[in-house]
Amino acid sequence: MRFTEEHEAIRNTTSRFIDQEINPFVDQWEKDGIFPAHELFRKMGDLGLLGISKPVEYGGLGLDYSYQIVFTEELGRIACGGVAMAIGVQSDMATPALAVHGSDALREKYLARAISGEWVSSIAVSEPGAGSDVASIKTTAIRDGDDYLISGTKMWITNAIQADFLCLLANTSEGAPHRNKSLIIVPTDRPGISMSEPLDKLGMRCSDTAQIFLDKVRVPRSNLVGAEGMGFVYQMQQFQEERLHAAASILKGLESCIRETIDYTRTRKAFQRPILDNQVVHFRLAELQTEIESLRALVYQAVEEYVSGQDVTMKASMAKLKAGRLGREVTDACLQYWGGMGYMWDNRVSRAFRDTRLASIGGGADEIMLGIICKYMGTLPACA
Repeated sequence: MRFTEEHEAIRNTTSRFIDQEINPFVDQWEKDGIFPAHELFRKMGDLGLLGISKPVEYGGLGLDYSYQIVFTEELGRIACGGVAMAIGVQSDMATPALAVHGSDALREKYLARAISGEWVSSIAVSEPGAGSDVASIKTTAIRDGDDYLISGTKMWITNAIQADFLCLLANTSEGAPHRNKSLIIVPTDRPGISMSEPLDKLGMRCSDTAQIFLDKVRVPRSNLVGAEGMGFVYQMQQFQEERLHAAASILKGLESCIRETIDYTRTRKAFQRPILDNQVVHFRLAELQTEIESLRALVYQAVEEYVSGQDVTMKASMAKLKAGRLGREVTDACLQYWGGMGYMWDNRVSRAFRDTRLASIGGGADEIMLGIICKYMGTLPACA
């Protein structure tokens, strides 16, 4: 992928913003279990960072997705995973379908406010009994005149506590599970919506996550995104950007783990010599850096094809799969070289070890990615 001066300008703006407005506060946000999304997103909106590939009519920059991925890769410099994930929900998970398929009125009201950072958005798909198996969701949206009455529960919802609106997937008919679902924009201030207490997670500690309960929540049918019954298709399309985001946003964080491990093992001694002087250590770190660079090449290739209009479902799934597994491999290996210090809660590598574990679960588990790849390879058995 060839980067222009405009790509580099976005990279530099994002980098400066992270250094000034995010990283100095991350440790406190991690302790608090939440970060001020409205305040932070408004600042990002003022810089144009929340609508890089969104239409200019609604406040976006109107650039292609290669510019978005430069921004996403830079998010890996944030000293925790929770903030980067929350930003990704706003830019790459809750708004792509709205930007492409939403009515002008919906985009004017909701997309424009998400791009400006005035409103925080959430993607509400997963349920207690339906995570990666999206077709099994039970939430219903029943027509009632010009409205939908929405009932059900959504689980593990990022940004839930601070969200102003949800991009929610619900069953709008009793038809086939891949053709009976619709995406609906649901304001969170509607009667009938309630949230659980923040979920106590292994990692991503500063990202507010909750269960959402919906009891006959009345929403205008005009809040439907695109066509009724096309929600599953739209969500699969959104997953392409979500999975590319997951892969791109992990790259620089893993590189930071390696750099910090090099610095530590250069000064930490065992048996009168630095840990880094052991060939098994510096060779292993070289192998891991090579793996990261390979993942970066795959992400860039997938983005190039995505920008040119190709179906990148297979490569996005490969990148997501590799990112999750590499996240575990890099952080586990680096933590080992820190010894007892690596086992401390406030160690940066320890935090990355916890945060990156989600990459193999959220947005489709590794097993789902493998199934998609097998489907495109034509290797699934006839009964699958």
